[in-house]
Amino acid sequence: MTKIYIASDHAGYNLKKHVLAKFIKKKIYDLGPFSKVSVDYPDYAKKLVKKVSLKKGNIGILICGSGMGMSIVANKSKNIRAALCYNIKNTKLSRLHNNANIITLGERLIDKKKAVSLIKVFLNTKFEGGRHLRRINKI
Repeated sequence: MTKIYIASDHAGYNLKKHVLAKFIKKKIYDLGPFSKVSVDYPDYAKKLVKKVSLKKGNIGILICGSGMGMSIVANKSKNIRAALCYNIKNTKLSRLHNNANIITLGERLIDKKKAVSLIKVFLNTKFEGGRHLRRINKI
């Protein structure tokens, strides 16, 4: 069974709480932080990457101020394909063509409604495989 994990830093904390409230019917494992106290985003990105890496098919949601820092940290790990998403098209393509297993979002760059819609697209879009699998295998 696919598990969904979420983590943020202090700059993504409010959006993380909003996402958890909007997806209350889905089991999303919150890996922290649990307050707005300043934290270092690499610590939370690495914690989430470990969980996503446990089983093929697991999904992660990482949120910081821009989404970029979380994306950089996550993409340093084997078998992780973190996509910084900001619109429907790039979110859909990150799953269809790149089989992204982590979506990263920037709380300072997109509003809450947009973030929720991007996560829905991310969770509901499946990898196309085919020629895209050959390319992913070269990563």
